[in-house]
Amino acid sequence: MAKNARQEATTTGRKAILRVPGIATLAVALLTVCVTPAAFALPGLQALYLVPIALFVWILRTRTVADARGLTVRTVFGTRELPWSRLKGLSLTKRGKVRAVTTDGEEVALPTVRTRHLPVLSLVSEGRVGDPTGLTEDMDTTSESPSAGQE
Repeated sequence: MAKNARQEATTTGRKAILRVPGIATLAVALLTVCVTPAAFALPGLQALYLVPIALFVWILRTRTVADARGLTVRTVFGTRELPWSRLKGLSLTKRGKVRAVTTDGEEVALPTVRTRHLPVLSLVSEGRVGDPTGLTEDMDTTSESPSAGQE
């Protein structure tokens, strides 16, 4: 079974998982501690604990996974697969967020993806998504021949 997993990993190529950092759960734990006095002040205020629980679920669940097949957008309530062939391009917002534009013209928000992640998406997509920063232009030439610059 482990052999099949290794073969699948080698055929899928690079993979990037873009998610909320795990340290954010520490802030949720602190929020839970801060909510406790208010939650027990009056009967029924224990419902305040739903806020930290919802934030915890959001942190653990929300992510965007990019691999050779395409993008997988996972939100709190669902998952959506976007193969590279269905993408027309990426749209950038003024706040640095990134949206995927499908061939149908639909814009799909990519949670946790920012403009600084565009070089990573370009590498994972194997050039299907361009890198506007230009950081990955020479990546393929240097990786093929590591001794090219040594003479």
